[in-house]
Amino acid sequence: MSRLSLWLNGLERAGKWGEDAVLVLMLVTMIALAAGQILLRNFMDVGFIWGDEMLRMLVLWLAVAGALAASREDKHISIDVLTRYLPGMMKTTAKLVIHAFTAVVCAVVAWHSFQFVQTSHEFGDVLLGNVPAWALQSVLPVGFGLIAWRYALFTLKDIASLFRSGDPA
Repeated sequence: MSRLSLWLNGLERAGKWGEDAVLVLMLVTMIALAAGQILLRNFMDVGFIWGDEMLRMLVLWLAVAGALAASREDKHISIDVLTRYLPGMMKTTAKLVIHAFTAVVCAVVAWHSFQFVQTSHEFGDVLLGNVPAWALQSVLPVGFGLIAWRYALFTLKDIASLFRSGDPA
């Protein structure tokens, strides 16, 4: 294996580890904040005024980060009964269509979520007291853009495997 290949594999492992670490950190933060809110409300009749809104934002961020992590190995929920039973070239062609469609849909969602975030910025919306809403909502266009990028790469790999000699995987 070449040095470049080893270096790229190391970067990929570091990226996966980073994504997983962010997911775990957000989940632990959500659990701690929710438990803290429950304990404070039930035993001291107080709570964090920003706690519920922060939990909603963490759910959004966790959902997008989870979707991004699922996309890294093409593990999104899909209904691909045909690809299980199709032979070689037909299976690759079906995967190509599915990957291309997913990339286009995610790119469209990224574009519209960007428009949403831009509108939120223009109106000066705030969350958590005084945090600009666009800063917290920006996870939507970034996340869907990254998923679109990944599925575009899957599509390119599918195209390349169609043109390779031999039986494509």
